[in-house]
Amino acid sequence: MTEQIPDYPLVHEESEPPSPLSKRLRDPRTIVAIALPLVMLVLVAVLVGNINFALLFEVISQANPVLLLAAFGVYYLGFPLRGYRWTILLRSAGANISVRDSTEIIFISWLVNCLVPAKLGDVYRAYLVKVSNGVSASLAFGTIFIERVFDLFAIVLLGLAAGFWSFRNGMSPEVQLVFAIGIVVIVALSIGLFIIRNFGSRIIRRLPLPHRVVEFYDRFEEGLFSISARNLPWLAILTGLIWATEAMRLYLVIQALGFTDIQLGISGAFFVALIASLLTAVPFTPAGLGLVELGVAGILVAIYNVPQQDAAAIVLVDRAISVLSVIVFGSIVWVLSDKTKGSRQAPTPAETTATP
Repeated sequence: MTEQIPDYPLVHEESEPPSPLSKRLRDPRTIVAIALPLVMLVLVAVLVGNINFALLFEVISQANPVLLLAAFGVYYLGFPLRGYRWTILLRSAGANISVRDSTEIIFISWLVNCLVPAKLGDVYRAYLVKVSNGVSASLAFGTIFIERVFDLFAIVLLGLAAGFWSFRNGMSPEVQLVFAIGIVVIVALSIGLFIIRNFGSRIIRRLPLPHRVVEFYDRFEEGLFSISARNLPWLAILTGLIWATEAMRLYLVIQALGFTDIQLGISGAFFVALIASLLTAVPFTPAGLGLVELGVAGILVAIYNVPQQDAAAIVLVDRAISVLSVIVFGSIVWVLSDKTKGSRQAPTPAETTATP
């Protein structure tokens, strides 16, 4: 006979997510998390960077629209690639979901990450795939976690490769520090995965935890390590293509603004874009607001000798594409999508487990 195993996800599955998006946006902590970095950015731009805003917007207004559209298109190509990759991970875990559904859910989760801090879009993604496709939320969260691990490995490895090529004639102390941080991240991730894979279940079962927590961990680990060996090369290729879209977006933005004298190149664009993506992983502000802008501008100025005015223009246009456009189009998708209405489909095979 089959027995329905109780599912204990990160979010409650009966009706609503833990906190509706509208309530989160009214939370004073969310308002502070958005407003404070914006104020700091303006102060830094005026007091430290000596940014002339009139000249800044004049430069942006003269950008090549064709190249800007290309940057926009390349960036948005990354979403179906992400959706396809997540579909492979979910199907490996026994869940049945289409690429279209996974792409739509990812795009909505990015909207949430652009509006609220703490990477709550990932939690919301697990909730949406639960209510719309009947996939165990704890299992889905395991696939999201391993997806993030893939991303971090790709960011560090591609960033290191791009950095070595870009600075093959000599590395400044700042670049060496970035490389050291990247190596630490890779080592820490590898050790963490090794511990979870070999000792995670035993550690969890020896702790005085409620049974529901143990059940959640089992589903989480199932999603985390359900990848078949034959899918690993394809997942690695997809992850590389995804992060190539991030780098090409930045490269096309620089070309669109007409900064032909900036000696950045494609390898430099990879290095800067991947460092920016690493900064977005810090969950203090929505979409890394404040950290990413200051970090990217600082790298452009300190390492690539880009004038502060030009660096500000690059950052502003690049973030308009990668954050502002997601807020605009993501809000439209959020309103129109049936997945945000809480309609639930029949459970997939991942919901049940045969027992003797």
